[in-house]
Amino acid sequence: MKPILHFSSIAIVLIALTFFSSHLCSAHAIAEAESRIDIPFGRSGKISYNKKTGRYDVLVSNKAFLRNVTSIARLLNKDYTPQSYSGSNYIKQSIKDGFGKGFKHIISFETKGQPVLKQVFYTYPDRDFFLAELVVEGEGLRSNYMAPVVADLTLTNGEDQRSLFVPFDNDAFVRYEAKEFKGQIQNTSAEVGVVYSDESLNGIVIGSVEQQKWKSAVSSSHNKNNNKHSLIAFSGYSDKNVTRDQLPHGMLSGSSIASAKFFVGYYDDWRTGMEEYGKANRTAEPPFVFNWNKPTPVGWNSWGVLQEHINYKNTTAVADFFADSLKAFRNGKDLYIDLDSYWDNMIKGGYEGDYTELKKFADYCVSRGLQPGVYWAPFTDWGDKNNPGRRAEGSNYTFGEMWTKVNAGFHDFDGARALDPTHPGTQQRIRLVIGKLRKCGFKMIKIDFLGHAAVESSSFYDKKISTGMQAYRSGMEYLIKELNGQMLVYAAISPSLASARYVHVRRIACDAWKTIDQTEYTLNSVNYGWWQSHLYNYIDADHVVLGTESEGENRARVLSAVITGTFITGDDFSKYGPWSVQAKRLFQIPELLKVVKDGRAFRPLYGNTGQGTSEMFYKIQDGHCYLACFNFRNLKKELTIDFKRLGLKSATEYEASEIFSGLNFRLSHGGKMQLAAEDAVFLKFKI
Repeated sequence: MKPILHFSSIAIVLIALTFFSSHLCSAHAIAEAESRIDIPFGRSGKISYNKKTGRYDVLVSNKAFLRNVTSIARLLNKDYTPQSYSGSNYIKQSIKDGFGKGFKHIISFETKGQPVLKQVFYTYPDRDFFLAELVVEGEGLRSNYMAPVVADLTLTNGEDQRSLFVPFDNDAFVRYEAKEFKGQIQNTSAEVGVVYSDESLNGIVIGSVEQQKWKSAVSSSHNKNNNKHSLIAFSGYSDKNVTRDQLPHGMLSGSSIASAKFFVGYYDDWRTGMEEYGKANRTAEPPFVFNWNKPTPVGWNSWGVLQEHINYKNTTAVADFFADSLKAFRNGKDLYIDLDSYWDNMIKGGYEGDYTELKKFADYCVSRGLQPGVYWAPFTDWGDKNNPGRRAEGSNYTFGEMWTKVNAGFHDFDGARALDPTHPGTQQRIRLVIGKLRKCGFKMIKIDFLGHAAVESSSFYDKKISTGMQAYRSGMEYLIKELNGQMLVYAAISPSLASARYVHVRRIACDAWKTIDQTEYTLNSVNYGWWQSHLYNYIDADHVVLGTESEGENRARVLSAVITGTFITGDDFSKYGPWSVQAKRLFQIPELLKVVKDGRAFRPLYGNTGQGTSEMFYKIQDGHCYLACFNFRNLKKELTIDFKRLGLKSATEYEASEIFSGLNFRLSHGGKMQLAAEDAVFLKFKI
């Protein structure tokens, strides 16, 4: 009997332990469930937040692409994260803004003796992304680094993984770079980062949608030792080789400091994601400049060839050529004849002097049915740097007082010295010059070297301003107010995203003229920055120069402009030459002008070209597919047409026409396209 009783005692104990253990597990599961918040976004997105750990995962269709996400706020060299606190509180609020109806989710962390830390998410049922923001609250706070997203990264499906470097501006012939995301790599991209597979096209897009206070960046890395991937999206970016700054990012201060809001999304096609990101920027920070509702701009700019040699005689002769010999080169009624730098050849006595001849030029353009344009770099001093006592035009201040301060020195770049955008002398000079140009009757202005207004300074004149982007906003808003809605505003050298509030057109790259190499350089920026045509009214490929280059190079250069979105030319048409003949033939092709009328840039077919560019770009417009094909090499080349990347059915065959030659042929998936050396073809087929 004793063995039986002993066995029964053990059984009872085991049953009790099992019962107790199951209750413990159940209690743990309940506690775990209570600590987890699921925040939906879009059609199938979810932020799975663990209040206990202060970390979260981001999933789409139940697949996580960001894991163990946290945030970092750096206050006077001390970092605060959700893990620095003992507990959290969650609040959900209904909102309605430019993105539609949605919800604001606030997870706040409080511990005595520390600032309040808040992770904030903005979600919308019909938007396949969310916005993330980090906020700190307290007394006497100062910060120049806030990272709302610090995460482990799960790669998308597909081979040929890439991490894209996006430049801060388009200065110094900078290039985008689609870096191979393998081995040991760390890539810091200005304002936006995208990690994607060029095979599957699946991609993760994360980027700032606010640039009025912060310069931001996204840093992605791959560690070959443990094969781990990580990503940090942060505000407070400064890099001499990228943002041109000589100083760390300026400090923001106050009782509440917020990072920029960051767009976070996963897309089956990274190109769609980048387009949505561009649109989101325009929604988050709507234009300060008046909206452009006239046709896509086309015209001519003097920097292509004439440059410092412009005068009344040759520029009016150029106007005559467009009025008499290029009558079909129009989009609507307007065509712009734009004077670049050295328009002051037509004034006497400097900026405060006599503008009679310049006004005569503007009036002449109008008399020929054309719109006069002009140029200026309002935030730079090109004068004698050894003479700080020079008086700035329109003011009683000296240039030495207006120069942007960088510790004991100043900010020099591109041969020019930066002017403090917040200084009254800078502003009074802007009022003088813009007022004179408005009175002359100019209807377009090309503004240049705008990056000089965005640099970090050790001290701005306006003491309420402490960062380069705050200064940029101050200067640009002042400039746009002075323009008073009279002119089409075109930006040349400028910050890539932050300029969108202030201009209608932005040049996509640095200077380009006529050669096939310059066409390839421009198209690198179109390949990886085409999405900016959803951020600006238009993006531009710079002045198209034909010169004495081959017909193939001329076709390629013209096509590079057409697929970027606008069409600005640059030859010296005051003289007759091969460029005149080619212009009459190429600039007036009806189908080219029909594409320009739409004004949107073409998508790249490939995103695996490193610092180079794809050879094929496409756009679906009016029920047709337009396909631009380039050969940048000095040998003939064969290209293969991939319908899948065009979003077309591979089993279908199409009747295609080549726009430059007018030739017709049948086009099928996997078909071959023969291109001559340094040439381009432009296909159109109905879909």
